[in-house]
Amino acid sequence: MTELLAGLNPQQQEAVTTGDGPVLVLAGPGSGKTRVLTHRVAYLIREVGVYPGSVMAVTFTNKAANEMRSRVESLLESRLTGVQLGTFHAICARLLRRESQHTPYTADFLIYDRDDQLAVIKQAMAEAEVNSSKMRPGRVLGAISAAKNELITPEKFSAPTYFGEVVKRVYPRYQEILVANNALDFDDLLMQMVFLLQNNDEVRERYQRYYEYLLVDEFQDTNMAQYQLVLLLSKPQNNVFAVGDEDQGIYAFRGADYRNVMHFRRDFPDAKVILLEQNYRSTQVVLDVARAVISKNTQRTPKALFTERGGGVRVTLYEAYDEREEGTFIVERIEDLRREHGYDYKDFAVMYRTNAQSRAIEDACVAMNLPYRLVGGVGFYKRREIKDLLAYLRLINNANDTVSFTRIVNVPKRGIGKKSIADFRKWVAKNNFTQELALSVIAEGGEFPLSGKAARSMTEFTKNIFAWRKQADDGDLTLLLDDIVARTGFNLYLHDISDSENQTIERSENVRELRGLLKEYEGETLGEFLAEIALVADVDEIDDNDDKVTLLTLHSAKGLEFPVVFISGVEDGLLPHIRSFDDSEGMAEERRLMYVGVTRAMDELYLSYTFRRAMYNATGGPNEPSRFLEDIPAHLTKDIPPMLAQKQNQRAFADEISWETDWDAPRLGQRMRDDAHAATPKPEPKPTLFKSNQRVYHGIFGEGIVIESKRVDDDDEEVVVSFAEGGIKRLMASFAKLTILDG
Repeated sequence: MTELLAGLNPQQQEAVTTGDGPVLVLAGPGSGKTRVLTHRVAYLIREVGVYPGSVMAVTFTNKAANEMRSRVESLLESRLTGVQLGTFHAICARLLRRESQHTPYTADFLIYDRDDQLAVIKQAMAEAEVNSSKMRPGRVLGAISAAKNELITPEKFSAPTYFGEVVKRVYPRYQEILVANNALDFDDLLMQMVFLLQNNDEVRERYQRYYEYLLVDEFQDTNMAQYQLVLLLSKPQNNVFAVGDEDQGIYAFRGADYRNVMHFRRDFPDAKVILLEQNYRSTQVVLDVARAVISKNTQRTPKALFTERGGGVRVTLYEAYDEREEGTFIVERIEDLRREHGYDYKDFAVMYRTNAQSRAIEDACVAMNLPYRLVGGVGFYKRREIKDLLAYLRLINNANDTVSFTRIVNVPKRGIGKKSIADFRKWVAKNNFTQELALSVIAEGGEFPLSGKAARSMTEFTKNIFAWRKQADDGDLTLLLDDIVARTGFNLYLHDISDSENQTIERSENVRELRGLLKEYEGETLGEFLAEIALVADVDEIDDNDDKVTLLTLHSAKGLEFPVVFISGVEDGLLPHIRSFDDSEGMAEERRLMYVGVTRAMDELYLSYTFRRAMYNATGGPNEPSRFLEDIPAHLTKDIPPMLAQKQNQRAFADEISWETDWDAPRLGQRMRDDAHAATPKPEPKPTLFKSNQRVYHGIFGEGIVIESKRVDDDDEEVVVSFAEGGIKRLMASFAKLTILDG
């Protein structure tokens, strides 16, 4: 017993040795929850004498399950046999095979992966007479998955929207095809197991008797189906041991419900609640900053996180002028810290709210030859929508670029299929044309071998390419990109290639990030822009060893830790994200997301934000630092002056200007940059009627939130709106007839 409890603090020991009955362990970040779970399993088997086969321990990843098994075996000094240990999906698959006679499936049923599911959904859409070219199969599949996680069958699925009506038609046929193929998708594994336990008393009671002890990790990440499984399997003994932290519930977009932690107390009113508050990861300063951020959330259990490591250095706040300066600051600071403290590159992580933000960080890493790895994402220049738009720009710059032509001649789809492209190539070869000459012949009305819609589309495409070339020669690259997006219907294309509204918005953010990048190249030619981008975009790996800085989203950071953490883009619109502004639950989740990011830091934490960020401020307006920063007590932070402003100050104004670091003080970097351009003043544009974050209503798309608006002339403006049902739309105010719902 003494051996088993060695190294555990009093709260951990209490959790490990507590008696029978429901137990809820609220484990703060870095408090040793995995240690508690593994010691609890070992304690039940060795000290209580529980039969290993009567223990079920559930995790969320195979990696976590394997780690738990390895640790328990080390504690027991023997192989762990009999214990049902694994993910929810893996355990349900085993039990369903064992009980297949009570299900519509045989014991050798197949488990369809994502590609298999997409093939079935396309078949179901075809049989339901739904055009998959107009309604993206992945999006329909995502809606069905969400329904299954809520235990909603095809018969119970309701459809308050047009898209919902489509799903309602496809869902039954999709399910019928799965059953006919003796196959389940991942969500079926959970849903079918819940239904089996609910509807078959004999099976339910048998497993309730067999599994006397149920342990569940990451309880805040459970969805409705998983929570129902816990309730069904834990009765009547109620020996359920749940470990979680509502403050780290950040996966609502996957169907997870952090409130299941609170529901546990409701459904097990006699549950013993144990708080793990001693942190073994971070300094007290980091923990106090985290507490300041999360304490504004109301649906939570307060925790007083503490550490024996000591106070630590204050958290650094840095305001950059723009995302380029932010990226440069982060990379230079990493190099400084390596020299000063002997850190390895792998000791650093740069985190951000959206994937689009990685572009400026990646560019800075490449520029300074800093090795990095991108976790859980695709490099900015490798993202589909970015590669498509760069292909347009490359073809405009060089009409002989056959690779770019092939990529985008039918993107977005315009009726130019593979046969038409093959006929075009044969015609080019037969006449010994260059591709540029062939395209100019078509644009000028010459004869070519295509007919019908393909011919009309090819003619329009070629005319656009040469019109855009003239536009590129005028030098306004952002206007060029805007025209490409508008004329091709690129925003609708983003919706069509996305599996969810969140993905549509993420792709749109990437396009706006590219637009912001083009804005940085004002005064340069399209060719110069493409040449410089090629130096960045073609770098796949900088270094083959594992000593690399980690770049990742805050959602991907869960469960990780790093000596030094940078969180970039800590500004309103990004963190918290603009989509959460009118949603109290969404705002609470944004706080939890920041809390998770902050608590990844072991030694040092940097929070950076920009005065201007092109991605969200196409009109050039200033950003506001994140409202979350206002909650952090001043004694926990230190400001450092803007980098470029500091360098200019050192050269010219060292004895004249003092540094002002208060958030409300004038921004020195902004003044110095604006002064540099004062020689060519521009007339003040007429203010826009529509403002960022306004709620508006459209007769077709319903309610939405304005992302940005800009003047096209004195009488009209272009408004970008994120609609709840219609996705992101770019509208002309004079035609859209938008109604402003609030100021």
